[in-house]
Amino acid sequence: MELELFVGVAKTGKYATSESGDSVEVIERPHGGISLVLADGQRSGKSAKLISNIAVRKAISLLADGVRDGAAGRAANDYLRTHRQGKVSAEMVMISADLRTRTLVISRNTHCPVYIANSTEIERLLAPSRPLGFYSDTKPAIVEFPFQPGLTVVAFSDGLLAAGSRRSRQLQLEPYLLRFQREGSGRAQALADELLTAALDLDEGRPVDDITLVVVSLVREKVGQKIRRLSVLVPL
Repeated sequence: MELELFVGVAKTGKYATSESGDSVEVIERPHGGISLVLADGQRSGKSAKLISNIAVRKAISLLADGVRDGAAGRAANDYLRTHRQGKVSAEMVMISADLRTRTLVISRNTHCPVYIANSTEIERLLAPSRPLGFYSDTKPAIVEFPFQPGLTVVAFSDGLLAAGSRRSRQLQLEPYLLRFQREGSGRAQALADELLTAALDLDEGRPVDDITLVVVSLVREKVGQKIRRLSVLVPL
């Protein structure tokens, strides 16, 4: 079965801070496929950015060398713990499309759920997992899902959970995911943008924390030339 993989990322910083403490990177896997890594550094601003960058850079470099996801997650924990003497932490999610196993591999070191949707249901991944940086035996909670048309993954930093907290409200992702699945376009960037806009509306345009969203979607490949595309927009 031939499929196309769509990836969308949308992020913004905490209101009145100079820089987002979240980091996101994407890398091609040496044996085929891609991996995305999202890390949320402790606190916010520049100090949090330094922490999240340490975790993401270590994980991405190992994934690019062909290291398996679980081992890359453990190494990122050990590196951050050694580099910062176990005094800081980062939450991290890795999403990999592995062409050898034809599975989406999701690795969590975060209290935030990851949403998985297919043509019939929506599942939340909530298995307990500790943040990176504090403990020597920390490892990611890992699940794999076989490639199938319509499979969609939504991961995010905890700023999304905090959206609306000033008014005791919280964003409900399920209605957005259900509509996205019904429409069947697979346009992951559109869903990421829509969810970020909804979160900002709940925060009245003043996000209480850094917010980052990653959406991965699989759709049936259209007939024609195989073309890869990457688009990036960064406010300067």
